[in-house]
Amino acid sequence: MSIDRRDFLKLSAASAAAFASEKLALADDQDALVTPNAKQARPITRDEFLLRQENAVRYMVEAGINAILLTGGTSLQYFAGTQWGISERLFAMVLPARGGIAWVTPAFEEGRAREQIKFGDDIRIWQEDESPYKVVAAILKDRGVVSGTIGIEETVRFAFADGVAKAAPSLKVVSADPVTARCRRVKSAHEIELMRLANQITLKAFEIALKSLRPGMTQTELGGKIGAAHQEMGARGGALVLYAEHSASPHGTIAPQKLKEGDV
Repeated sequence: MSIDRRDFLKLSAASAAAFASEKLALADDQDALVTPNAKQARPITRDEFLLRQENAVRYMVEAGINAILLTGGTSLQYFAGTQWGISERLFAMVLPARGGIAWVTPAFEEGRAREQIKFGDDIRIWQEDESPYKVVAAILKDRGVVSGTIGIEETVRFAFADGVAKAAPSLKVVSADPVTARCRRVKSAHEIELMRLANQITLKAFEIALKSLRPGMTQTELGGKIGAAHQEMGARGGALVLYAEHSASPHGTIAPQKLKEGDV
């Protein structure tokens, strides 16, 4: 018994068909890359990061926000190129409407922080027996922000936002969405180029992996092949693979699955 890739796709749900079709159109014909690879990506430049920060400052002025606070996550990476996971200890960037960027880091993370920080040289550490929120309040005071509003990026933990609010009670804590979300929802031509390349790599990875389909293949095996195909093109990526009735489960299942002819 064998499963022809074309027959499999005909039997697959629309979502699977979106990932791979006979032609597997990677993009518009004019833009399609024969062999997409992450090395073809042009990194975001320093000037682009500076433009994002300038836009944020302009939007802060328009929204009446005196400063914004960002912790580890995609917004921090978007505005400063800093990759930092969410921790129980506050690591944050303060971007004021007036004055330079400042950073708050746990003392034991100072070395790693300095490796990551590309903008601003005001880096303030806090020890385990100190309040990081008072450090944030001191930064704001140094920049003349003793009253007014501070915007909190949407993914900042409540404990951090609450700590800042208590350390600077004269400030009004508001959402930073009028700044951060407004910046991020408008994509530059370069960002669209990177997104298109990411899509091309994803589709090519599915094309490569789906050629290996065979009866008895587990969902883990197919998922591993999809991940390996991404790696072949220099990217990190994967897939949640589900067969048959399990494909109705949006977040998967721990039940073992093996591919059978006719499965979605």
